[in-house]
This record gives sequence, C-alpha cells and structure tokens, in this order.
Amino acid sequence: MNNSKKSIASQQRAKNKKEEGKAKVRAKAFAKADSKRSKKAPVSKKSSEKMGDEFVQESAARAVKSSEKMEKAYKLLALQESISNSQAKALIDRGLVYVGNKKVMVARGELPLKSTFKVSEVAKVVPIYEDDDLIVVNKPAFLNADEVEHQFPGAKLLHRLDRETSGVLILVKNEEFRHKAISEFKKHNVYKEYTAWVEGMFTEPEVIDKAILTEKRHNKAYSKISPKGKPAHTEVTPMEVVGKYSKVKVVIQEGRTHQIRVHLRSIGYPIVGDELYGAKRSTRVMLHAKKVVLLGKTFVADEPKIFAHYSS
Repeated sequence: MNNSKKSIASQQRAKNKKEEGKAKVRAKAFAKADSKRSKKAPVSKKSSEKMGDEFVQESAARAVKSSEKMEKAYKLLALQESISNSQAKALIDRGLVYVGNKKVMVARGELPLKSTFKVSEVAKVVPIYEDDDLIVVNKPAFLNADEVEHQFPGAKLLHRLDRETSGVLILVKNEEFRHKAISEFKKHNVYKEYTAWVEGMFTEPEVIDKAILTEKRHNKAYSKISPKGKPAHTEVTPMEVVGKYSKVKVVIQEGRTHQIRVHLRSIGYPIVGDELYGAKRSTRVMLHAKKVVLLGKTFVADEPKIFAHYSS
C-alpha cells in the first residue's frame, strides 16, 4: 500500500517537472519574440545630453516667464501716462495703444511690468462747411460719431461712420432740414463716395448686389451676406495697385451697417486693417468717406496722410 502511494507520488512529480519545463520553453520563446517587436534604436550619449540640455533650457525659460511680474495693460498704461484707469482703458479700446509695433488689443490682458507703451493721438475734428442748416466735418479715425456730436452743441447727427472710418460726417441744426435730408437718404438721392485700400490686386470695376443681414455678436454689430438681409448695392472702381494692395473708389446707395466692408470681403478684397472681416492687422481700417452730395451741395473731405503711405 505504501509502495503504491510512493509510485503514484513519483509519477505526479515527474509529470509536474515535465510541465514546468514546457512552460519555461514557452515563456522564453514569448520573451524573445516580444523583445524583437519592441526593440528600438539605442540613444547615444551625445543625443541624450542634448535632450537634457534642451529640457533644462525650456524649464529655465518657463521659470523666468512664470516669475516675471505681470499686470493688466490698462493699469500699466494709466501709471505710465498719469491718467485714470478708465481713460487708459478707453485709449486701448480705441486701438490707439502699442507696445513696440504691436497694437494692444485687450485692455484687461496682462503684460510685463517693464512694458513701454506708445499712444497714437486722435486727430482733431475739422469743420469743412457750415450754414444755418448744417455742419459738415472731416471726422478722424478712432473717434465715435457720438463724440463728434458732443463737440457741436445743438447739432444732431444725420448719419454715422464707423469708429475707424474717417471722412465726411454731416450734423444738422434744425428739424425741418433734418426731415428733408432724411427723406433724400431714404430715396437714395444722396451720392456717397469712399476711398479704401484693400488687400489684393484689384484691377477691374465690379458691381456688388448682395443682401446684407446685420446681427449682434458680443454686443457688437456684425454683418454678413444673406438672402434674409436687406438689399445693398456697391460699385467698386480700381484707382491704384501697389504690390499686394489696391486703392479703390467705392460708391454705395443704401448705407447698410458695414456695407462696404462686407461687400469687399465677399469678393475677396477685405479692407486693409479690417480684422473683423478677414484682413490682417494694421494701424487702422483703411476706409475714408471722401465725398457726399446732398440736396445739391457737395462736401469733400481730404484723405488722411496715412493713405499716401501705401501709394507708389
């Protein structure tokens, strides 16, 4: 009985040993195959050192940047110019503030304490005609139409220009003339001519008849081409081509919100500086209200000096 038990146990140990041997062989084969699949080129000592140096330099740069003291742009500007925070914010919002050659776009954006600002001046409002019924001025860029109105007590705006658009702006002195003038605008009896510098080589006259829909985006007006919009007619004539830019004459009938900007963008020639409608950043939106003819009277505003900078 004991011999039978010993024989069985001996057979079981032999079987177990054989199975262990097979398992070791399989494990070794698997390890060898896995090694071939995951094998990678060795990294040289020189390459490793270079990677280490780059990591150290990048870490150091991050450390310097994180340790550099920052402050909101309008607060730094207020300190530099000795003005109030609200005045500093207004200057940035107008697009008049630069650090180096870059315009400061966000008043609450943070900049290094060592930043040095350059503030462009807003040109003065120049009256170009006045009688008992109206005052006509050459509005400078970066000034809202309402701010112009405040400079002439008793006069009211007859129409508007965008903040960065310069040129002919009409204010009326009495209600009788105002109603008469508004009637002319509604009948499209007012001639409105603009000049603009656009991106691209514009060489052939073009008439744009595309409806424009205006909506609010972040509490600001934004217009787009849409069949749901209001009719808009714009005539564009080439005047000069210099490199990758062109000067054009633009005549409009209706005067929809951002009509010229949207129409020029729609044919692939956005106005220089008009970031809202696809152009690259520049000193200003290069659009100027050159001439207005109203009730038999013609008003012309000289182009700002910056327009000549693009000419050949």
